[in-house]
Amino acid sequence: MKNLNTFDWIVFVLLVIGGLNWGMVGIFNINLVSLLFGDMSTVARIVYDLVGISAVYSIYILSTKVE
Repeated sequence: MKNLNTFDWIVFVLLVIGGLNWGMVGIFNINLVSLLFGDMSTVARIVYDLVGISAVYSIYILSTKVE
């Protein structure tokens, strides 16, 4: 994790936020993104989109950096 640039750190943070949100949905039935930004509001959809794009980017990075 030492070789991460700023963009990689942003992606990592978004993935942690997404993972914690899904964990809260599964365990407590609480969707923090919807609570903060409204149910499927434009901002909530942007957050979900960014988390999804971060996941795809992470798959790409992991597949290219694994030796």
